[in-house]
Amino acid sequence: MGNYGDWLVMIVAAGLILYWVYRGFYRWLHEPPGMRSKLLLSEAEKVREDDENVRFLEQAGFEVTHGKYRVPITIDLDGEELQSRLFIDLIAEKDGKHYIVKTARDRMPIDWTGSGVRDRLLVYALLLPECEGVLFVDQKERTIRTIVFRFG
Repeated sequence: MGNYGDWLVMIVAAGLILYWVYRGFYRWLHEPPGMRSKLLLSEAEKVREDDENVRFLEQAGFEVTHGKYRVPITIDLDGEELQSRLFIDLIAEKDGKHYIVKTARDRMPIDWTGSGVRDRLLVYALLLPECEGVLFVDQKERTIRTIVFRFG
């Protein structure tokens, strides 16, 4: 019985190891591309402490963890390659939740309707899906608006 018991333990252990490897591979295979954002944000600029938006967010209880980042985008249009970029102003954290920060620009006012917010800010939520939402900081009006997109 001792000989068969050893084999049984080995088979159960091998089965558990194979199941663990399978689940790890399955998770890696089905992980959204945005989950690899740690690599993406490792190239972000340093946070400038003299930036008024950084100070404003810190006064509101947020910790600014990453500075400005430029996301290069290559677009294939009918076989022609086009280049563009997307700018993330800051990444902030509060209560263990991360937020993408966009700052107000005089040249680019935002239309505060459902379609206006969607057209302007949804791309950031899709770029980093592990973030809780998008913070829109308007330094002139002294407001921080939190935008969270829910699908379905």
